[in-house]
Amino acid sequence: MAKKAVRRARPRKRAEQQRAIETRASILDAAITEFAERGFEGASIRAIADRLGLQHPLITYHYRNKDILWRAAAEHAFAQIRAGWDSSIPENSGLPPLARLREEYATLFRYTVAFPEFHRFMRQESLSNNPRLKWVAETVLTPLLGRLIPQIVAAQKQGLLPAVDPILFHYMMVGLTATLSGFGPEMQVTSGLSAKDTKVAEAYWGLVDEMIFEAQTRGKSVRGGEAGNR
Repeated sequence: MAKKAVRRARPRKRAEQQRAIETRASILDAAITEFAERGFEGASIRAIADRLGLQHPLITYHYRNKDILWRAAAEHAFAQIRAGWDSSIPENSGLPPLARLREEYATLFRYTVAFPEFHRFMRQESLSNNPRLKWVAETVLTPLLGRLIPQIVAAQKQGLLPAVDPILFHYMMVGLTATLSGFGPEMQVTSGLSAKDTKVAEAYWGLVDEMIFEAQTRGKSVRGGEAGNR
């Protein structure tokens, strides 16, 4: 009887753990939205609870203050981006540097289109030199750059990317990935095009892809052909 009770308890425990994971994820998504709209100072845990229809103490049970919640939300967002990278382009995929970069920035773009609050959340912290910006730079952004910068350098050495400081190329790409999430509402008013329309998003990224990645590859091929004809 004891063994049967243990077997019955295990699925219940797993279900409870899964619910807790889902609850934390929904809290962090709502927190990103709240911080994106109101900034750290204007946001409140009570307002985040109201967004979800939860009791305020349930959030403080998981995240006891606003600063801890902000940091957890930042880690949550970047963990989703890294998970997308690991799924579509794992470290051992064997892709050349330019192809890896192409997929990594495309993954970042798809995330920002699906969750436009992300870039606004990050931009709020860039408006002032505060401890959270320093923390996210050291804790989250440095490991991310440690993955991307060597690939940019390798592609530059192959003559496939402009010979500029790699960090400038990276932030240019971040800006391009953020365009629809940042200017989507304005674009819809001026043209009727919706950033939420899959075809619009695909057309936009196709343009970025052609200008940044395909153009460099074509240029390399042309230069190589010219050298061979001399």
